[in-house]
Amino acid sequence: MTFTTRPEITGTFGVATSTHWIASAVGMKLLEEGGNAFDAAAAMGFVLNVVEPHLNGPLGDMPLMIRLAGAEQPQVICGQGTAPSGATIAHYKSEGLTLIPGSGLLATVVPGAFGAWMLMLRDHGRLPLRAVLEPAIHYARAGHPVLPRVAHTIAGLAAFFEEEWPSSHATWLPGGAAPEPGALFANPDLADTWDRLLTEAEAVKGREAQIDAARRAFYEGFIAEAIDDYLSEACVMDAAGGRRKGVLNGQDMAGWSASYEDPLGIEYHGWTVWKPGAWTQGPTLLQSLQTLSGMDIAAMDLNGADFVHAVTEAMKLSFADREAYYGDPMHTDLPIETLLSADYAATRRAQIGATASLEQRPGRIAGFEAWADAAVARAGMDPAQTPGVGAGEPTMAHLTERRGDTVHIDVIDQWGNMVSATPSGGWLQSSPVVPGLGMPLNSRAQMFWLDEGLPTSLAPGRRPRTTLSPSMAARTDGSLDLAFGTPGGDQQDQWQLIYFLRLVHGGLNLQEGIDAPLFHTGHFQSSFYPRATRPGHLMLEPAFGEAVIDALGRKGHDIELAEPWTVGRLTAASRSKEGLLKAAATPRLMQAYAAGR
Repeated sequence: MTFTTRPEITGTFGVATSTHWIASAVGMKLLEEGGNAFDAAAAMGFVLNVVEPHLNGPLGDMPLMIRLAGAEQPQVICGQGTAPSGATIAHYKSEGLTLIPGSGLLATVVPGAFGAWMLMLRDHGRLPLRAVLEPAIHYARAGHPVLPRVAHTIAGLAAFFEEEWPSSHATWLPGGAAPEPGALFANPDLADTWDRLLTEAEAVKGREAQIDAARRAFYEGFIAEAIDDYLSEACVMDAAGGRRKGVLNGQDMAGWSASYEDPLGIEYHGWTVWKPGAWTQGPTLLQSLQTLSGMDIAAMDLNGADFVHAVTEAMKLSFADREAYYGDPMHTDLPIETLLSADYAATRRAQIGATASLEQRPGRIAGFEAWADAAVARAGMDPAQTPGVGAGEPTMAHLTERRGDTVHIDVIDQWGNMVSATPSGGWLQSSPVVPGLGMPLNSRAQMFWLDEGLPTSLAPGRRPRTTLSPSMAARTDGSLDLAFGTPGGDQQDQWQLIYFLRLVHGGLNLQEGIDAPLFHTGHFQSSFYPRATRPGHLMLEPAFGEAVIDALGRKGHDIELAEPWTVGRLTAASRSKEGLLKAAATPRLMQAYAAGR
């Protein structure tokens, strides 16, 4: 019998799963009130801003995948804001920077998550905006039991906030003291912001018109004005150790809007798998699947050394391509068709050897060789820089309490509508709270490079290549639809790949697949300041056992053992052709829960 910590949730009415139990319960509440998956997911997202403020915020960003009941494939909603008009390489270099700091005002792009939620709600939701926002307002005003990790994060930053970011000190340490773990914690300024937004929205008639009015209040009205006013004067400490002004302004916000896109997809062993485009790291999962498709994964022990080695080496190659060739396809022609092709995958598969690679090896694509050369050169840059306060990759919360992370949501309703969303950015460590709003700004611009001529070079109006990466898949015979994802920065498409392979080849149910031991590599270039590499690195949960761990060490992997039950924060939901719904959530870090009936 396969080990599992929890039952796989099953039902026919609806399922909601996320990285915090309160958000999952709120999702079910919206479904019970007659809402659909789109209403439920948005309400969950706004609640996660409140209960996991160290992991995401309203001024963050988000790729969002939705699948309408009966639709042949999902749609992607881009909630990734663009670089401000003043975000030029010349300006950032004039500030004495060679890398964009991982925190502070120069790391900020247009906040996109709110716009993505509003576009989805307007076009596909059923409930009024007030019903969607009221749970978040309740927890922001009445308080919520603060997670120990939130309390410890705030306590660790107390002195920095008091000295450098006073608006954050006032928000996160009301009365001058950090909250105790488990105590009720409120954010009244955030509650007031949403109350005012609803008041302005409800001054017009009609559900869709009110949602449009809310969007205007955010991007053109009082919220944009507050951000513009603050950034016109603020000069604050960032992760690079200097006090610097930002370049985002109200015009940048007014000129941006969320948009629909088609996903990228491939076929794999009787499944179709979809991901957002190359402005995310999502295509790495598709590339890895293509590379592994020529191997007999089904014959391997899915907790064994051969499986871990093959998957790790495939991921190293895919992520090397991410560093060379991914970026905003609205600004740069990218060779994505080549990267996802079976022929290209065959050439990459041939590069996987019996021992761990210690090299950064982007593929050589005709006409794009300069990008590959640049990626290899960047991977060898001086690693002497260390993260400053508020910086670091939002990867694994157990590594340090000061790092941010991300959240994830999967929802399916009784009609078959599906949502998979990975909101992030704007966490409490990223940037000061905008006075009066109760919200910190995001730091997604740190994923740009200050070198010219790359698909990820900083440029006004360009989307940073984000790590955020929800997933959807379906059996090609139409018998099952699947939504899944995880927080975890550069690890998101590593953990999701491992999970999906175990579902396909191991016959595990949603919860069994989540509970199986996980691994990832930090071999390739990090997306987050200070952009380090760890050649040959492989982190494993101890549950793999000594024999597997020793075998991987003999294959040349630089082994790092995680604490037990700390790697990955996966959630997933599925729907069968007959309407049977299932959901699951990781027990790791003791926050995520699935709900359904």
